Amino acid sequence: MRLWMIGCGNMGSAMLRRWVDSGTVAPADVFVANRTDRGLPAGVRQGRALPDEAAPDAVVLGVKPQQLREAAAVHRAQVAPAPLLVSMLAGVDPAALGRAFPGPAAVQTMPNLPVELGRGVVAVHAPGLGQAPRAATDRLLAPLGLVRWFDDPARFAAAGALSGTAPAFLFRFVDALAAGGEAIGLSPAEAAAVALASVEGAAAMAATSDRTPAALADAVASPRGMTREGLDVLDADRALFRLLEETLRAVARRGEEMAEAARSG
Repeated sequence: MRLWMIGCGNMGSAMLRRWVDSGTVAPADVFVANRTDRGLPAGVRQGRALPDEAAPDAVVLGVKPQQLREAAAVHRAQVAPAPLLVSMLAGVDPAALGRAFPGPAAVQTMPNLPVELGRGVVAVHAPGLGQAPRAATDRLLAPLGLVRWFDDPARFAAAGALSGTAPAFLFRFVDALAAGGEAIGLSPAEAAAVALASVEGAAAMAATSDRTPAALADAVASPRGMTREGLDVLDADRALFRLLEETLRAVARRGEEMAEAARSG
């Protein structure tokens, strides 16, 4: 698959590294148009403007949402013959993408950072997309991890809010868990290592078990044991659940504000 990328920040770079590592694209078949050169996989071409060559199989759009109009003004003509435009611009729906870049089938995605390891989540929104561009989108995104399609824009936004922010919240939880380990007597290095390994193992267990995470938590917590004592603190008045619900509602509100700004801009 030949690929052009317009903008390649942290998320775009993570996706590109996975595509190259998985053999989805050959480095020589990728061109990145960016404002400045970035550290990219060896062999990937990059520059300020798209190359004067036949349009690729797909164009990946990774600029900031507020830069959409500028990117379209510069690259619209060269992108027009491409069959597929895959965007990761928050709040910019397929209709807006089609207006900015007429020609390609437009697909809106919301990936998260673990795509670099092939363990990410990519929410996808492209109502009415034809069979051929949908199959091409699946081929491109499959190496990144779990790919979920949503016709309903509200459910797509909710999925993106959850998956896009969850890694950061989990990182913060691991950090807090390690701080708790320090508070009960471990050194910082010991607490960090134990917390990270514990979370990694527990996540792998949850992913492979036929039991729900709630059932696994209860299985670990024997009556009147240490784990149950701690769960009683987290579960009191649904404290942890209410905190995360409030957190994700804040995420969703900000996502809608960004989408409104993209629509009006």
